[in-house]
Amino acid sequence: MAFEKLGNFFGISDEENYDGNQAQTTTTNEANDYSNNEKVVSMDSSSTVKNASSKIAIYQPRVYADAKVVSKQLLNNKAVIVNFNNISDDQAKRIVDFLTGTVFALNGEIKRVGDKIFLCTPPKFQIDGSIPDIGE
Repeated sequence: MAFEKLGNFFGISDEENYDGNQAQTTTTNEANDYSNNEKVVSMDSSSTVKNASSKIAIYQPRVYADAKVVSKQLLNNKAVIVNFNNISDDQAKRIVDFLTGTVFALNGEIKRVGDKIFLCTPPKFQIDGSIPDIGE
């Protein structure tokens, strides 16, 4: 009895060992159950980039002030097709100069893809190929 009291005082009695072992077993079983139900999902950023949809905006400016709207699209990482069919050649040249500066600042590209049609892209886009019939 003296050993039981001494064992209880130091926390090493037979009853507590039994309860402790049972608690240890329960905790281990719960951990195993949790690990079996756990779902692991890959957070690979390249897979999300592949699934993300890229957008291309199409604009047909009518005044020089529309160049700012096109530039904002480029700043938002969207490619832009700009059609200059409904604007004078002088205004179109000014807008192309403005967009060339914007594309240069972003490290993007600007390409002529038609008679009065240009493709402006931010840096994450790549333009492959060219149209040989169009004189630059």
